[in-house]
Amino acid sequence: MADVETLKESFERVKKLLTIKPEKGQYTTTTKVKVYDGTTCEVEHKHWKFTADVGKTEGGNDAGPGPSVLQRGALGSCLGIGYAKWAAYLDVPVNNIEVVVEADVDARGTYGIDGVDPGYKGLRYRVIIDSPAPEKKIREVIENADKHSPVLKDFTKPVPVEREIEIVKSENEKVKS
Repeated sequence: MADVETLKESFERVKKLLTIKPEKGQYTTTTKVKVYDGTTCEVEHKHWKFTADVGKTEGGNDAGPGPSVLQRGALGSCLGIGYAKWAAYLDVPVNNIEVVVEADVDARGTYGIDGVDPGYKGLRYRVIIDSPAPEKKIREVIENADKHSPVLKDFTKPVPVEREIEIVKSENEKVKS
């Protein structure tokens, strides 16, 4: 279980390691997505596998959360974990952390309608922290976590994206009679 002391020790240990050996924090990571049954996606990373999909109104199977849900979940969980880690590191007691992420959507962009760009039109998150600590200390936790959140940074300062295409042409199987 990730208790406060474990979080603090881990934070300090990793921070020390990356200060001494910065190359340990520089790597490439890969997640594989395989589409089946039309829109259902099996997402695989290391030993984790989960399903993503779109709802039936979009022609999907509704077999899992859609990419936008996962995107908002990634932001909210990155921030929430960051608040927990920074609170532990800064010795700020916390009873509960919640992050609510809201997005403004114009779905026309997904379907190429009226020249509307795809993607969110606006994004907001609300941080709810239950803590007996002084407000100044809680705000210090939030500021540090937000400043060092990789997912928040990806939303506010997009990273360069490259595309590679590989087209495979399978031969038709011959039916033996």
